[in-house]
Amino acid sequence: MITVVVMLATIMQALDTTIANVALPHMQGTLQASQDQITWVLTSYIVASAITLPLTGWMCARWGRRRVFLVSVVGFTIASALCGLAGSLGGIVAARLLQGVFGAALVPLSQAVLLDINPPHKVGQAMAIWGAGIMVGPILGPMLGGWLTESFDWRWVFFINVPVGVFAWWGIARYLPESKPPSARLDMFGFITLSLAIGLLQMFLDRGELLEWFDSWEIKLEAAGALVAFAFFAVHTATVQGVSFFDRELLKDRNFVIGCTFGFVVGVVLYGTMALLPTFLQSLMEYPVVHTGVVTAPRGIGTMIAMLLVGRLVQKVDVRIIMTCGFGITAFALWQMTHVTLQMDSRLVVLSGFIQGLGIGFTFVPLSTAAFATLAPQLRNQGTPVFSLLRNIGGSVGISIVQALLTRGAAQAHAQIASTVAPGNVGLLSLPPAMDISTQAGLAVLNAEVTRQAFLVAYIDDFWIMMALTLAALPFLVALRPPRRQAQAAAAEVPH
Repeated sequence: MITVVVMLATIMQALDTTIANVALPHMQGTLQASQDQITWVLTSYIVASAITLPLTGWMCARWGRRRVFLVSVVGFTIASALCGLAGSLGGIVAARLLQGVFGAALVPLSQAVLLDINPPHKVGQAMAIWGAGIMVGPILGPMLGGWLTESFDWRWVFFINVPVGVFAWWGIARYLPESKPPSARLDMFGFITLSLAIGLLQMFLDRGELLEWFDSWEIKLEAAGALVAFAFFAVHTATVQGVSFFDRELLKDRNFVIGCTFGFVVGVVLYGTMALLPTFLQSLMEYPVVHTGVVTAPRGIGTMIAMLLVGRLVQKVDVRIIMTCGFGITAFALWQMTHVTLQMDSRLVVLSGFIQGLGIGFTFVPLSTAAFATLAPQLRNQGTPVFSLLRNIGGSVGISIVQALLTRGAAQAHAQIASTVAPGNVGLLSLPPAMDISTQAGLAVLNAEVTRQAFLVAYIDDFWIMMALTLAALPFLVALRPPRRQAQAAAAEVPH
């Protein structure tokens, strides 16, 4: 029952990272917001969550894990209801800020609970369950959000959290024992500088494309502010005596550091792909919202199958071998995506999505297992939010990179294709009458088609880049230590 209720809370929070994406056009009309303004429904949640996430370890040490879990679930549920009831842009942005603040702790707390209630030989299966829960968001969120928006109303994207939150709160209050918190003090300077760095980085990533990146003074100031704040945080953490907001002991565990790095890469690839596919299918392939969710759902099926298998495999097979297979499968799926065309049916999307789901599933569970196998139990409350934070930042970076490359690549491809549209090109003679370049209407139709083809080229280039990133990460797997022996040796330290 502990596993069920903490995973319900995790799934509720993970879904809200992406479930609102497909509903944005409907919110925009209802709330009378511009395209620039409505994106704050997404960015406010991400920024608030990213800033609050590093506080999880201190809050658990100060008040106890069970109490923090209960307050987080209650706050997130109430904030979800407020999102659904919002009648203005300011109201929903404020409610999303509250959602981010209260929801930040749910994912790392659920991971820490599952690590503690399972013996070392069951950690792989526990991480498979946890990984499946957090992958539900980016995989099933758009499909569920599209169905709720089209069948009911965009407000149900948020109202659906209320019954789930109530049941999760009851189960946690009924079954989860309280941990005994040691006395704890907050390193306020470390918290403020890290929060500023994360918040400004998120603003830089979210608004960079809209404001033409470094052509805007706002973007320059956000980038400089993030660098300066992080520099202060790094120097303070390295030199402070006594209490530090970030425990330096975490950096002494090689598996944990490498695991966080790979978690960042997984975030880039997974969230980057999920940011590309919906726009590709809806804008270029002209799929309706619900159909887009249906053809991307097999990715979730692949992930679930892989996680069911890998939960048992990690007990018998070196996690580095499993992760190598996972990264290889993911790279193969991305290679398949480089063969998309505007004339294809949905089979390639379904097949490549399923294969990528397998790859992500075979990567994420052994990654979580290896990252925490050698970490001392007393460091888990600090380690789990750091692990989640880096994966989320990887997702933000991935989304920003692929969107920036998409915009730039489409402009370059458009210029190259358009340069061939000249009277001397005999290929123009075979175009249909509607694209007659001697008329203004014909030029407009031809330009629209050139734009479609240019975006296709840009999407394909993005898939090539993500495939190369996935393959480039493979050699670094040799630096991981097989966790089996260390986990068994640490068994005596973990209370059962």
